[in-house]
Amino acid sequence: MGELEQLVGQVGCLGARMSGALIFAPFLGSNSIPPRIKAGLAVALTALLYPAYASHMPSIGDAGRWVAVIVSEAVIGLLMGLGANLVFEALQVAGHVIGMQMGFSLVNIIDPQSQVDTPVLGMFHHTVGLLIFLQLDVHHALLRSLGRSLEFMPPGAFVLNAFATGQFLKLSTVMWVLGVRIAAPVLAATLLTDIALGFLSKASPNFPALVVGLSVKSILGLVVLASGLVFLPGVLERHFEVALRWTESLLNLR
Repeated sequence: MGELEQLVGQVGCLGARMSGALIFAPFLGSNSIPPRIKAGLAVALTALLYPAYASHMPSIGDAGRWVAVIVSEAVIGLLMGLGANLVFEALQVAGHVIGMQMGFSLVNIIDPQSQVDTPVLGMFHHTVGLLIFLQLDVHHALLRSLGRSLEFMPPGAFVLNAFATGQFLKLSTVMWVLGVRIAAPVLAATLLTDIALGFLSKASPNFPALVVGLSVKSILGLVVLASGLVFLPGVLERHFEVALRWTESLLNLR
């Protein structure tokens, strides 16, 4: 009976870590994926990883300690999923900012990933980021990190302390910086357009700056946005790597 309890406890802890990661992980944690599919994926990952990492999993102890250990395992998974998902939040921020500058802030569609109203340019950036995410196999890297985390952070060893919280908040600031960097070319172009239109309206009071300005800003913004897409994969690749390195350093995977 004791061995069976240990087996159930270890499998439960591993399943909690996998489930926590799948809640917030990009693509895998999408609301468009039915819960039963996510549950099946969590069970499949648990079944695949347990035989390979069973030797790294310590004895859980009495059943009363299982709850605390399972909660800590779910927190590990949540942090690893959130680390990669923050890059997508940065893309949403960039889309919101660009949409406001180009006059598209009121053009909203339903995001299939989150099932909420999202500005069209935010959805565009999110979709492009998701395609780059899959092309770069970042989802495979995330799953590999989950597997390696069992070697260096066995069940029950993680404690959510001030250092871990501070590091997560520090990573959250990168989201805003990345969002501004992605939006910067379009912001600069539209700002220069506003300045030029301001001078034209000052020189010619009859010039319809408000009528012409919105169209010019929209066209110029779309041109700059399309031109900058060629650099987006390199930018996102670096920041996906930063996010994964952060989760690995937090869990002492390196």
